[in-house]
Amino acid sequence: MGVVRLLEAVKKINPEIRIYQASTSELYGNGSEKPMSEASPFCPSSPYAASKLYSYWINKIYREGYNMFTCNGILFNHESPIRGLEFVTRKISNGVARIALGLDNELSLGNIEAKRDWGYAPEYVEAMWRILQQDEPDDYVIATNETHSVKEFLTKAFEYVNLEWEKHVKIDGKLHRPLDVKYLQGDYTKSSEILGWNPLTKFNRLVEIMVHADLKRWEMWLKGEKFPWDAPFYPNDNKIIPRTWRLERR
Repeated sequence: MGVVRLLEAVKKINPEIRIYQASTSELYGNGSEKPMSEASPFCPSSPYAASKLYSYWINKIYREGYNMFTCNGILFNHESPIRGLEFVTRKISNGVARIALGLDNELSLGNIEAKRDWGYAPEYVEAMWRILQQDEPDDYVIATNETHSVKEFLTKAFEYVNLEWEKHVKIDGKLHRPLDVKYLQGDYTKSSEILGWNPLTKFNRLVEIMVHADLKRWEMWLKGEKFPWDAPFYPNDNKIIPRTWRLERR
């Protein structure tokens, strides 16, 4: 409902304000195994995706019904060194860095066969800006038109530190999603033609950027240096589970 409240506020206060609505590739769910464009059907497979589907359509309704400049950016996975640790790419890069430095020996993951279209977040932010500079509002897919499995990400990350992932990764069934999207690949043709936007950072380079950043952070941590960083303070099971419950388990 936050999107509706924002749209209503703009409509009443200043309809000339331009709105960018952050849509997601999760809208497509498991509906297709072909590159997904603005014309591809949506088939959400999670509560998150279902809520995003509502936000997508209400944005279009306000655009067409009230002549407002509202756009949907359908962004496929966009990663960077400041991605949250609950996302598999950062979980891998952070875990690989810790293993490489002797701080851990094992990394637990769920489904490593799922495929995603991964791009570099700073470039996707530029695409958002370009969407809002157009003369007419519209909806755009932002992607790389490539798809890679979690296993590929894992392999490249461990290769960067000269280790074999098979010796350090544990597949944990508890980490599998009830409904997992198996395949996502975006077709950014429209964004290229209209926005003049194209992804520059390819998959292998993206993995290197993320692992390198986490390596440098843990090296700084080992030296006792202080700096803004999430990993040492990120919630884990011990911080989330109530202390009384943990004592009972003992």
